[in-house]
Amino acid sequence: MSVAGLGRAARDSVSGFPREFWWLWTSTLVNRLGAFVATFMVLYLTLERGYSASYAGLVAALHGLGGVVSSLGAGVMTDRLGRRPTMLIAQTSTAVSVAVLGFMVHPVAIAFVAFFVGMASSASRPAVQAMMADIVRPEDRVRAFSLNYWAINLGFAVSSAGAGFVAEYSYLVGFLGEATMTLLCALVVFMKVPESRPDPQGVRGRAAAGADEVRLMTVVRDRRFMSVVGLSFVTALIFQQGSVGLPVAMGADGFSSSDFGAAMAVNGVLIVVLQIPVTRFLQHRDPRRLLIVSALLAGYGFGLTAFAGSVALYALTICVWTVGEIISSPIQSSLVVRLSPVRGRGRYQGMYTMSWSASALIAPLMAGLVLDRFGAQWLWGACAVLGTGAALGYGLLMRNLPDERGAAAAADPVAESGPAVPVPGEGRVEESAAPAGPGSGSRPVSPAAR
Repeated sequence: MSVAGLGRAARDSVSGFPREFWWLWTSTLVNRLGAFVATFMVLYLTLERGYSASYAGLVAALHGLGGVVSSLGAGVMTDRLGRRPTMLIAQTSTAVSVAVLGFMVHPVAIAFVAFFVGMASSASRPAVQAMMADIVRPEDRVRAFSLNYWAINLGFAVSSAGAGFVAEYSYLVGFLGEATMTLLCALVVFMKVPESRPDPQGVRGRAAAGADEVRLMTVVRDRRFMSVVGLSFVTALIFQQGSVGLPVAMGADGFSSSDFGAAMAVNGVLIVVLQIPVTRFLQHRDPRRLLIVSALLAGYGFGLTAFAGSVALYALTICVWTVGEIISSPIQSSLVVRLSPVRGRGRYQGMYTMSWSASALIAPLMAGLVLDRFGAQWLWGACAVLGTGAALGYGLLMRNLPDERGAAAAADPVAESGPAVPVPGEGRVEESAAPAGPGSGSRPVSPAAR
């Protein structure tokens, strides 16, 4: 392809989004540029504070548990209070708790605040994903979610490199830096991002008239959606092994932390380079086949790790499952929106977010148990089995899946009548019945914040 062709493809990939989407995208990038706690928590506790590895693992688990606890509550807040207030509360709480964590010394205090940081930092995800679904046209959501995932990984890659230098100077500066960036993220949302909850007055009116209200039990009873949540949990367990089982296995094989870092750098580079063009290529293809392929690439990508004996071979296996990750994230997020009624998007997104938070809690336990009792070969074999099972599950689940608009109309024929557009003078976004014009859109990124 010529340079002009590449430029045209790049413009097509980012064109057609509403202004609100780009401000939301900017807030995501700013937030991830400040990431520090999730990356350096264990090193901070063991090297800076001198605590044991087991205590550091406990704190990391409590951080993950906080995300599990807050996901459902944040989903309810997203539907009741609105997307924007939920994001502002979550981001402000995250900034305050991260700053406080940097000053904690007592082990009980550190564990308690880390749990609260996990709650606060995960609480904004259902709101962000619901807002993206509100403001982007159905046919453009895959591309939008892909762009958001790209921003997360770009921000993470930059912040990891910078935070490493900051940590050598002062961990406290790292904590305060993340708090500052999170407050800046909240400021962007406060100044530039309007509320997008679809027609809240109309929803209340229909509820008063006897329309079915979407509650958490409504989500739990939605067997098709809960099957998607279960399959999401399985695939997330696989992907989590990149940061949980892989470093331990490489260390046991005699490789250094720098070897692991060099191999894992392939993951970030591939996502930054390939996420947008791959999504552009796949966005109009059969999501059922794509999710099957992504599950198989994830499972067998990690399964191939059993045969890796050098950094180059480890990097090659990482390439395989990274392609599965690139495919899975936007397609799976779009599927969640497709199966969610408009007036219950927050609760549905909260349940979906919980599947990723739960995997972050369970994956370390799973990896430790299998590695200690059976060895790395069994862990990689289990990943292959889980990937095969997830692929079969997606194949059975997604038969006769309606398209974006058909699914939305079936879920909520009154609320989802067209793309979301800003309502002048009201500071929020409503669902409009205007026909969709040319352009593109996007979808919320996978809750698996890296």
